[in-house]
Amino acid sequence: MSIKNLVSLGLLVFIPISIAAERLEWDALIVFITSAIAIVPLAIWLSTATEEVAVATGPSIGGLLNAIFGNATELIIALSALRAGLLDIVKASITGTIISNLLLVMGLSMFLGGLRYKEQAFQPIVARVSGSTMTLAVTAIVLPAMVISTSNVVDQVAISRLSITVAIVLIVVYALTLLFSLKTHSYLYDVSVVELEADADGEASTHPAHKPNLPLWIGVLLVATIAVAFESEIFVGAVEEATKGLGLTPLFTGVILLPLVGGAAEYVTAVRVAMKNNMDLSVSVAMGSSLLVALLVAPVLVLVGQAIGQPMDLSFNLFEVVAVIIAVAIANLISLDGRSNWLEGVLLLATYTVLGAAFYFHPA
Repeated sequence: MSIKNLVSLGLLVFIPISIAAERLEWDALIVFITSAIAIVPLAIWLSTATEEVAVATGPSIGGLLNAIFGNATELIIALSALRAGLLDIVKASITGTIISNLLLVMGLSMFLGGLRYKEQAFQPIVARVSGSTMTLAVTAIVLPAMVISTSNVVDQVAISRLSITVAIVLIVVYALTLLFSLKTHSYLYDVSVVELEADADGEASTHPAHKPNLPLWIGVLLVATIAVAFESEIFVGAVEEATKGLGLTPLFTGVILLPLVGGAAEYVTAVRVAMKNNMDLSVSVAMGSSLLVALLVAPVLVLVGQAIGQPMDLSFNLFEVVAVIIAVAIANLISLDGRSNWLEGVLLLATYTVLGAAFYFHPA
């Protein structure tokens, strides 16, 4: 059994601990910490189950499953926060997930991979396509903020309608990116889940290709999804009081803390394959997760918010917008040449650290 599986199994003990902490009304900070730790192994098992089901069902359905469940943990946490009316934290978590994937995940991958290999290569065309699509996503985030800042009177109804229109456009674009990557131009995305398993475990040359137990992994997928939803309710119920006690603003909580909890599986996968010299897959995971959040998760939250009476729009504050623009611009510049080294990883991590400090000191 791999170290990742052992750790993810060991951390499951925090599920009953977090449930007991909530039921016995322990301090909010304890509930917050234990539920956050409990979500991490569940996110890893959710990701692992998705990968195994994808292997069993083939590349087309597998790619679609990865596209849908790739950021399931972040979406479930955000939906729980949306139901609780924590709109500021939900919006901040969207920008934070984009920033953390482009800067923290890709930075760690390039840095740790670069320490083992002097220089690593990946397909620049995938980075270019992802970069172009992220530019659209940034435009969608910028426009509502620009409408507000350039108008003398802020019409909330108009902002809401603009957000719904943009959300529908982004979902359509995401569907078209799936068509592009899984059907019409699938040859550009030749890094598959099977290669992930082979590269990560180093077993391709010594073991025959295995056929996962599909009913078992579908069961794991369903159980992990339900468990994440349950733990997210506990986590969100304590997040506001706990972070206030720590002196943290909703902006910092959403941008920095929530992506660290929800994105654990992607961080592990991206760094693991980068250290196996598979930067193609590592960059694909980092950029693909950012695209999924920008083009699907954010629009879905807008539409769901309208449906459940928690109207959410895409009017992010100017500082969040600037941070996303910086993250996208730097990630695009570094990835366009199709090569990476440890110094480029340091540059991405340094940018993330500076932005994190700025969000920490940003007034509430």
